[in-house]
Amino acid sequence: MPAKLTASAPVFLVRDVMAAANHYRDTMGFGYDRFYGDPPHFVILHRDGMYLMLKQADDPAHIVPLWTVSDKLWNAYFWVDDADALHAEFAAKGANIDYGPCDQPYGCREFGIQDLDGHDVGFGQVVRGE
Repeated sequence: MPAKLTASAPVFLVRDVMAAANHYRDTMGFGYDRFYGDPPHFVILHRDGMYLMLKQADDPAHIVPLWTVSDKLWNAYFWVDDADALHAEFAAKGANIDYGPCDQPYGCREFGIQDLDGHDVGFGQVVRGE
């Protein structure tokens, strides 16, 4: 049998890795086990078996949210089992909701958030097959 992929993790450049990690923890329920480096410059976030890595940028000019390059493009997208419930959870915790929830023509009910560094993250629930 061929080897299998078992997980993936988008990597975001951020201005302040500790502030960004705590923002994801406090507003979206992502946890982390430890920071790496001295001073800290890297962290692996996790929630529900999904991962997101944050790396502190050496130069803030290197932080380029993808929507600034291509209209309405996310930096990461997570499929979820209940977009409305997750949206309500994030909104109650003070996440910066970028849009939604709304039904998209590609068969997902989705919403998006924007993090402290302007990265857009989409969360979508498949509502019909394509």
